[in-house]
Amino acid sequence: MRQLLFFAAVLLAAGGYVARYADHTVETHADAQAAVVQPSYEPREPSTSGRSLILDGDRQGHFQVEARVEGRFVDFVVDTGASLVVLRESSAALAGIRPQPRDYTATAVTANGKIKAARATIERIEVGGITVYDVPAMVLPDEALTKNLLGVSFLSRLKRYEYANGRLVLEQ
Repeated sequence: MRQLLFFAAVLLAAGGYVARYADHTVETHADAQAAVVQPSYEPREPSTSGRSLILDGDRQGHFQVEARVEGRFVDFVVDTGASLVVLRESSAALAGIRPQPRDYTATAVTANGKIKAARATIERIEVGGITVYDVPAMVLPDEALTKNLLGVSFLSRLKRYEYANGRLVLEQ
């Protein structure tokens, strides 16, 4: 009987030791996984391969890209929350899109409220090796928008667009 009690006590002590070791191992592993890794936000040129493009986010996590609109270079922020491509009046004018005051019949909802906008169709947008034709767009007054937005009316024409590991992949 004593041997059985002694064996049970040894088994209980060993079980406690193993449980403490397992807890320590799990905590150490979790701490290593939770360590914050600061990615490099040095601006890099977008990498392109044929009809796909990989964009790195900037420090704020935005994806900025230079596109050709009607053959003119225009800077954009890729915005999956924007239904359409949205151009500032000055950028639209550079690309030859010049709505008249009577064309501002649509209403756009921005972070600053509602504003009148002009509907437009962009014949051609090129980003890297990707080209999309006849893209619905809106033109807003410059004071309503700080950046041009490359929205879903462009993105939905792609084979895929995907955010993963701090990068945005566009593929046609």
